[in-house]
Amino acid sequence: MNNIAPDALQAAIATIREAVGSATRGLPEEVFLLASSLTPMINVDLLIQDEAGRTLLTWRHDRFYGPGWHIPGGIIRFKESAASRIAAVAAGELGATVSAGDSPIGLHEITNPQRDVRGHFISLLYACRLTSSLDASRRFAPEAPRNGDWAWHERAPDNLIAQQRIYIPDINRSRYTAR
Repeated sequence: MNNIAPDALQAAIATIREAVGSATRGLPEEVFLLASSLTPMINVDLLIQDEAGRTLLTWRHDRFYGPGWHIPGGIIRFKESAASRIAAVAAGELGATVSAGDSPIGLHEITNPQRDVRGHFISLLYACRLTSSLDASRRFAPEAPRNGDWAWHERAPDNLIAQQRIYIPDINRSRYTAR
């Protein structure tokens, strides 16, 4: 292992716990990035399809994934249910509400061999349906792409982020149903 004294390690842990407070509200960015480099993260991904069989995707452009489309999703917080995280993702990313099936339709292990931070996820894919309108101010505009904007897609786009290419069959197969 390493030569860090147990007392020093305990002091570091105490400092982190003090910085976090209640982990049920999420983690400070630095602590989250540390945790994500030590253990897989569990997340929910929302496969939302409309009556025409199109899939709702959001635009992502950040330091971890670069520019591209992805299925809306989020990491489950400590002591949070998957259903609560699904609702939080829908509200936060889409400004909408959804209903979801009781169980995921897919379970995937997603890794990025070139990266330790945010490099390993256990992803639960849920079939969802919209139960409210989308936030129209977040509609994707190709001439001015913004992180988090949404658009409907008939097929998986070529610029789907690499880690979510495992979802191409789900995106291209239309008419999943949620309760």
